[in-house]
Amino acid sequence: NEGGALTLGGLSQCPSYLTGLGETKVKEEFRKQVKVFVDEDLDFLLCEYFEHVEEIEWAIQVCKETNKAVAANMCIGPDGDMHGVSAAECAIRMARAGADVVGINCHFDPFVCLEAMKKMKAGLDAAGLKPYLMVQPLAFHTPDAGRQGFIDLPEFPFALEGRICTRWDMHRFAREAWEIGVRYIGGCCGFEPYHIRAVAEELAEERGKKPEGSEKH
Repeated sequence: NEGGALTLGGLSQCPSYLTGLGETKVKEEFRKQVKVFVDEDLDFLLCEYFEHVEEIEWAIQVCKETNKAVAANMCIGPDGDMHGVSAAECAIRMARAGADVVGINCHFDPFVCLEAMKKMKAGLDAAGLKPYLMVQPLAFHTPDAGRQGFIDLPEFPFALEGRICTRWDMHRFAREAWEIGVRYIGGCCGFEPYHIRAVAEELAEERGKKPEGSEKH
């Protein structure tokens, strides 16, 4: 009960999609996972780390067969998914598939992710869709990354320390995310406790409290 945290069950992209087994087989895999999460009565379901919008649509549709809230994140940047679907269209399709929360996780740094989030929000607004927004970026700077993000960088995966974001980067990220309307603000690969604390400190007034540990500095 400490901290009032929520629990979730997560789905990610699966080899069955990339090998072309089709919607029925892919959804069967997702249903096996979702059943465990529902049986354990987790608070909500999260579809994340998807590179293709079609596959995450299928995952969302399976999750919506339950009575759980569903969040959906793609690991894409401003250029959209691996099939060339724009970031705005990806957001629209996730929302129309039934996602209650829409956003991005992994592959790109906080500020590249926010550029993609701006495109997503613009698309959602134009389509008259109002899901909650979520962003969980890397804690590594990736301004030079290609469509697939940090996976293509020469430092990946064992020499990324030189790209790590500072606390001050995280303060800026949290403020900019809040200002564009993101309300689920977190982190993915590379995030350390001090990064999350910096996010919480930046939004202390909005949250009505400072995070534990702030008195140490």
